Amino acid sequence: METISRINLPTVDSTSTFIREMLADESTGGVVSASSLPGMTLVVADDQTKGRGQVGNSWETEQGKNIIFSLLCHPTFVRPAQQFLLSQSMALAVATSLQRYVEGVEVKWPNDIYVGDKKISGTLIECDIFGKSISNCIIGTGININQEMFRSDAPNPVSLKQLTGKDHDREEILSDILSRFLVYYEMLREGAVEEVRSQYRSMLYRREGFHRYSDVRGEFMAEIADVEPTGHLVLRFENGNTVRYEFKEVKFMI
Repeated sequence: METISRINLPTVDSTSTFIREMLADESTGGVVSASSLPGMTLVVADDQTKGRGQVGNSWETEQGKNIIFSLLCHPTFVRPAQQFLLSQSMALAVATSLQRYVEGVEVKWPNDIYVGDKKISGTLIECDIFGKSISNCIIGTGININQEMFRSDAPNPVSLKQLTGKDHDREEILSDILSRFLVYYEMLREGAVEEVRSQYRSMLYRREGFHRYSDVRGEFMAEIADVEPTGHLVLRFENGNTVRYEFKEVKFMI
């Protein structure tokens, strides 16, 4: 099992940017790199001023209320074309951990975590490719835990406290998520790829039935036909035709 070295920060612009700068230091004569950091490196912050989401979106957080972390790993056993497996693994780790506290936890493609129609967690993954393998992978995750009010224009945020009416131990939840991620990570190392994919599909938001979506052509009704190993979402229209989407090419109408 991988070892995890931890760095705690009171405030940072972005935990993922912090790791990216650590890695860049090595190329300019620094001392921190994939080769000098055994196992995994975890950066945890109480406050993040410029949290990033998919394609430039921001992540709002109140200081000391939520879980904000980035995990650096070196999954050289995962082929670049299969890097979405890492996204699926963290989504499953977060979702199954939160299931201990509330019902209705699901994974909204590609890796947001929803409770009902509200978003409780988001993840952004950045991978560095070297030859035919992934040398570095930075998994940045934010989870709304004890925040009671959201002031940004995000349409549907929710926190664990809003759902349960009580405060929760952030450290306990983070530890559980990391333990679960390591299990999925080892499954990938051992080649249990289809098991990870199967569990991911079983937890998908809108995995059954027809729902409203929109793309560049406008709104439509469709059902989820598949999530490909590359991470593409395949939707099936009511007439039976299918369309394959990359991230941000289709919007879930909620």
